[in-house]
Amino acid sequence: MLPSWVPGAAAGLVSLHLLQKLLFPYFWDDLRYLLKVLMYGLRVEMYRLQGKVVTVLDKFVKLAEKQPHKPFLIYEGKVHTYQDVDRRSNRVAQVFLRHGALKKGDTVALLMGNEPDFIHVWFGLAKLGCVVAFLNFNVRSRSLLHCVSSCEPKILVVGADLLGTLEEILPNLQKDVSVWIMTKDSRFPSVHTLLDKIETASEDPVPVNQRSANNLKSSVLYIFTSGTTGATCVLKKKFSASQFWNDCKKYNVTVIQYIGELCRYLCSQPLKEGEKNHKVRLAVGNGVRNDVWREFLNRFGAVKICEFYGATEGNICFMNHTGKIGSVGRTNFFYKLFFPFDLIKYDFQKDEPIRNKYGWCEKVKKGEVGLLISKVNAKNPFFGYAGNKRHTEKKLLCEVFKKGDLYFNTGDLMVQDHENFLYFWDRIGDTFRWKGENVATTEVSDVIVMLDFIQEANVYGVSVPDHEGKAGMASLILKQSTSLDLEQMYKQVVTYLPSYACPLFLRVQEKMEMTGTFKQQKFRLVDEGFNPSTITDPLYFLDSSKKAYVLLTKEVHEMILSGKMKL
Repeated sequence: MLPSWVPGAAAGLVSLHLLQKLLFPYFWDDLRYLLKVLMYGLRVEMYRLQGKVVTVLDKFVKLAEKQPHKPFLIYEGKVHTYQDVDRRSNRVAQVFLRHGALKKGDTVALLMGNEPDFIHVWFGLAKLGCVVAFLNFNVRSRSLLHCVSSCEPKILVVGADLLGTLEEILPNLQKDVSVWIMTKDSRFPSVHTLLDKIETASEDPVPVNQRSANNLKSSVLYIFTSGTTGATCVLKKKFSASQFWNDCKKYNVTVIQYIGELCRYLCSQPLKEGEKNHKVRLAVGNGVRNDVWREFLNRFGAVKICEFYGATEGNICFMNHTGKIGSVGRTNFFYKLFFPFDLIKYDFQKDEPIRNKYGWCEKVKKGEVGLLISKVNAKNPFFGYAGNKRHTEKKLLCEVFKKGDLYFNTGDLMVQDHENFLYFWDRIGDTFRWKGENVATTEVSDVIVMLDFIQEANVYGVSVPDHEGKAGMASLILKQSTSLDLEQMYKQVVTYLPSYACPLFLRVQEKMEMTGTFKQQKFRLVDEGFNPSTITDPLYFLDSSKKAYVLLTKEVHEMILSGKMKL
């Protein structure tokens, strides 16, 4: 017979469980997630105390010894094992050790697309202790030159399919930068070839003490674009929505990475039988809209979507570990203890945080839109931007809530609901996202004002129904006694800007509106969008099928909204 206290204890436990479900429904999910974060933090701290730093390269080399024949990269049907990648990266290291005059700590810029040799060159240079700068291969001309100069490389390595981009910048490239191309011969004077030398180089590993990471503050990478590494990776030159699920089935893919537009592209494909017949269990990424999220789950099966928020240079990140549709993550008392952040009130007209009469910023209430800021301290440092002290200083907010405090300004507006879920709202300042890429408005403006008939250009992003992110739009002021040359405008933007940064809409105004602090006024222009029924200024649209800017009529506007006109 059970003791008399057992039923009472059981009833108490059941009541406690029901109370937890009612008042703290995400308690166990939060606890599991927090424990994982703490475990990673403790591991890093242990390495620090032992004077060890484990990099991606260290992890790879260890796995290459443990599982040499396991596939590491699968590219266009060809399998590259851990051993293959290790040996070819050794060859790259030997080439630069012999010919490159590189020393530990030197920076090498890498301008290559999606191909195995990107990894081989990266790992080979890392084995020499070099800091590798990943350049965005979509960026061209002046913007690319700026990226190269800001990281101050000794060498620039360029992929075989990007020689046209190299040709554009070569005359203006710093003379002390040695250029190497991934070919066997070169048509450029003073440019070295790499592919021929790799094929004849030794596979012997270079000494381990060549590697550069001595502590957690050592520079290892400069990143001008986003990316990911891990386990066996299936790589393609370009994304194909029509072949995506076939490739997932063919290679038994279990985890995929996405940006919001990728999920929308997949959902826009014609329905096919067996779309749920795959092994993908997890999708990790950011930027997926709520409606696309739901459709993706309904159409492609029980794939856990793990939406996250973060930035390479930032000191705060969130991850949606519960699967709540639309959210980028959750916070709670314990999370804020380790990663202190706040959402503060923002003045959209002045384009700056609101400060009260005492000079302090104010936090928003739950459910209100606020600017995300993250406290900068020893455990959550902000290292800034390479070669750009002014931009680094601009990202810091001082004296926010009290004297002496310091916060990182993410530049992102977010909302925290009453269940402590966080939702991305919008981006402020001089950038917006389109086609999954960041567009810097100042870079686009700089390209446009190079035209001799443009006095001033104000670039911003506008919302387009059923599209993730914001499409580029430029408000133009023409010089006196000139007219808008649409042919020259089209040629200028497609020549000097990546396709995702070319403004889809143009608006010609008589004068530029300014804020009280003499900045270009963007918010009213953003709100007005590109509707010819409500805007009296001349409007134009970049029609990719005609390869030209055309007049934005009511009919064209309707076709864009209905999806008949592709953006």
